[in-house]
Amino acid sequence: MKRTMELQLLGFMVLLFLIVGDETLDFPHMLFGAPATPINWAEAIMEGAYVVLLGVFSMLTTRYFIRRVKFLEGFMSICAHCKKIQEGENWVSLEKYMIEHSEAQFSHGVCPECAEKYYGEFSPRPKIVTFDSSRTHSAA
Repeated sequence: MKRTMELQLLGFMVLLFLIVGDETLDFPHMLFGAPATPINWAEAIMEGAYVVLLGVFSMLTTRYFIRRVKFLEGFMSICAHCKKIQEGENWVSLEKYMIEHSEAQFSHGVCPECAEKYYGEFSPRPKIVTFDSSRTHSAA
């Protein structure tokens, strides 16, 4: 993360130098012999402030997303039986952990294997519907 932030900072510093330097040093005049233009300090300060604000926002956003990726790629201890996650010295439920550390929302259900295992005869079974053509009713 440190290297990414350093490169991003360097990029915004170069951009700041180019934008403010163009206003104050008049690069077209220095490099290409274009007609000299007067220094516009107000424009240089305003454009420089825009670059600084954009740089701060960009770096904070980058830091946030890098931390999120590191969190998602990180190693977590999970109980082999109850599926609780170790958070420091404490063990918390998987649902609680995910709700607190992500934007996931949970809705509970029961898979077919657990329905059979835990609810056995009470688990819903698919009903087979057949049509018996011999049992038609007529209005007599």
